[in-house]
Amino acid sequence: MANRTPRLLLSSLKTRLRALVLLPLAALQAGCSGVFFFPDSVTYVTPDRLNLEYEDVYLDTADGETLHGWWLPAKTPEAPKGTIYFLHGNAQNISSHVFNVAWLPAEGYNVFTLDYRGYGKSTGAPDIEGALHDAEIGLRWLSEQSKATDGPVFLFGQSLGGALGIPLASEWGKRSKEPQLAGVIVDGTFTGFRGIAREKLGSVWLTWLLQAPLSWTITDEYEAIDRIDTISPVPVMVIHSVRDEIIPFHHGRKLYGAAEEPKRFLQTDTPHASTFVIPAYKKSFLDFLTESTN
Repeated sequence: MANRTPRLLLSSLKTRLRALVLLPLAALQAGCSGVFFFPDSVTYVTPDRLNLEYEDVYLDTADGETLHGWWLPAKTPEAPKGTIYFLHGNAQNISSHVFNVAWLPAEGYNVFTLDYRGYGKSTGAPDIEGALHDAEIGLRWLSEQSKATDGPVFLFGQSLGGALGIPLASEWGKRSKEPQLAGVIVDGTFTGFRGIAREKLGSVWLTWLLQAPLSWTITDEYEAIDRIDTISPVPVMVIHSVRDEIIPFHHGRKLYGAAEEPKRFLQTDTPHASTFVIPAYKKSFLDFLTESTN
């Protein structure tokens, strides 16, 4: 892999995830903790199996990797209502996470989603800095597509994807990049990389004494809790389940509390990243998209 060059927007992040590879297995049992990334290259399903049209998208990064994504056009005879840029969670790849957004084309929205480096068909090995870089590459590609920018563009991140999406949306807005985001939605997202690592380390007796020294090896420069307020005036929706077994409910509440208006909180009651099995939660999501563009 070529030496990494600074990212175009998120260029000040220097500290990488290093010593967490030393964590005992007990600290790695819950979702977005420990190494944070659990990719695989298995193809679980392709969009055509879900009766969706799709286009494979391949994007080159500045440091020599190739990212793979899917463009899913809206299924509507009329002009699309907008485009959703979806950043998925920390395990598997887009072919397992596509179910979370496969319902949106029928509602009139385009969807673009990509795999971070090391996931699916994307090359390389994942780390925090690289994943932030990749999320930005995807949004930059989207900003150059007239098929996406003819309408509003929304950023939607689940779990790890929300933790990547919040700093990206913050920097995108501060730099006045086009298109301006019409809204940001995060679902089951943790307050920050260092914060969740310390919490998980402290919850296991074997690593309780190590929670401070090991968590300090992780950058806190892009903690979502410190960045979400700067997304305003772009509307923010925070979704979190009281039954989330991976990222505890208090993370969603804290993110919502830190966000500035306009903002909305949706309390759900489903397992982690399973929000849209409930029709009422789909409706709340769609209502937010509509209200954000009025």
